[in-house]
Amino acid sequence: MFQGTASDAGKSLVTAGLCRVLARRGHAVRPFKPQNMSNNAAVTPDGGEIGRAQALQARACGVPPSVDMNPVLLKPQSDVGAQVVVHGKVRGNFDAGHFQDVKQELMPAVLESFERLKADADFVLVEGAGSAAEVNLRAHDIANMGFAAAAGVPVVLVADIDRGGVIANLVGTWELLPDEERKLLRGYLINRFRGDVRLFADGLRTITTRTGLPSFGIIPYLAAALRLPQEDALSLDNRRTPPGGGDFRVPRLPHIANFDDFDPLMLEPAVRLDMVAPGHPLPGDADLIILPGSKATVADLRAFKREGWDIDLMAHRRRGGAILGICAGYQMLGRTVADPQGIEGPPGEEAGLGLLDHETVLTGGKTLRQVAGVGKTIDAPFTGYEMHVGETTRRGAHRPFLLPDGQGHDPGTVSEDGRLMGCYVHGLLTGDAFRREFLRSLGVTGAFGPAYEAAVDEALDAVADAFEEAIDIDRLLATAA
Repeated sequence: MFQGTASDAGKSLVTAGLCRVLARRGHAVRPFKPQNMSNNAAVTPDGGEIGRAQALQARACGVPPSVDMNPVLLKPQSDVGAQVVVHGKVRGNFDAGHFQDVKQELMPAVLESFERLKADADFVLVEGAGSAAEVNLRAHDIANMGFAAAAGVPVVLVADIDRGGVIANLVGTWELLPDEERKLLRGYLINRFRGDVRLFADGLRTITTRTGLPSFGIIPYLAAALRLPQEDALSLDNRRTPPGGGDFRVPRLPHIANFDDFDPLMLEPAVRLDMVAPGHPLPGDADLIILPGSKATVADLRAFKREGWDIDLMAHRRRGGAILGICAGYQMLGRTVADPQGIEGPPGEEAGLGLLDHETVLTGGKTLRQVAGVGKTIDAPFTGYEMHVGETTRRGAHRPFLLPDGQGHDPGTVSEDGRLMGCYVHGLLTGDAFRREFLRSLGVTGAFGPAYEAAVDEALDAVADAFEEAIDIDRLLATAA
């Protein structure tokens, strides 16, 4: 099990890279994260939802994602509350205090999933959450040492040296753990090292002397990791817009969700993609404004208006700029968004942006399914997934944006001039043919980027190659329970 000395220490990358290493060596390997907190989720083939990082790790293993790989998923809806998903299905909404009371009840579900994965694999690589030494949360822990102790799995600490303080992080974590949990530790990995590793020899000696733990390796700062889908943040891309390119902007909503929708655009050399932070206007010269998904649609719609972004968006539309709304962003483009049952926050209703002639009511049931079809105005096939609460009802004439296969899928809407688009489909731009036709429709004429799926696999292989050199893989595997 890989546990961090802090959040974002690199546990997800370590797990994904080692999954690919072991899969290439011919092992049946599965990823497992007992509890994840993220609004960037993926839909499994059987219609459940798990953290996006576990879906990527499953891909590294060469297997389909499963709800057992992430049995408990927390999706924050406010500063103090989250939706709790267990085995891929919504269990309910809980504030932080209430969740701490019920969390221990989830340990049986976590252990059930772990045992099912073990029965189907040579190795199960377990990823912790946050820090291994969250002493204030230890009494009800199912994510780190609480799980490790219950399942009897050995633990390897992961620490990020790029931010500084790596020696204090590792030694401090060791010092905070009680003796019975120290016995579970087998060693440590240092992540994101820049420079000559020989210059850190004294650091390694200090850590090992103070803790008695061996180092399994020093992982360099990997550019390839930046080409992988990110779970917790969308990095800003501050390139200049190239000739023939497109300038795309995404407002950073407080509860932004499924922002991996934009990962394929990050690899397009002719696209500049920037997040617009609160306090900054939506730029008047952008070619495309994308309204993203949200875990609190009404609250984020109100935040959008407080920033004055609604005024900026109307001006953008009048100038002929293009707009794409995805999921919650699609809902916001309509006339109203109502949450009468308080599904995503306090009950209420908010006037939408009024650019599309539809109304949305958030309902208790969540739509989770994979979808495929062809575009109506974009002449290319697409694949993706739906993950939303709410039913959208259109008024008046309707122009579908997509033509999904099968029944019951919302086709989205496109304006008569083709410059205003909205749909429920996440992952819409992952398909190369659809993405390229979409970019052409926006006037992008520059060179297109690589095939997206192939680029992700190439990045996973590049990470695995680096791990083979940087980590003593055989010695690490020898610690497995």
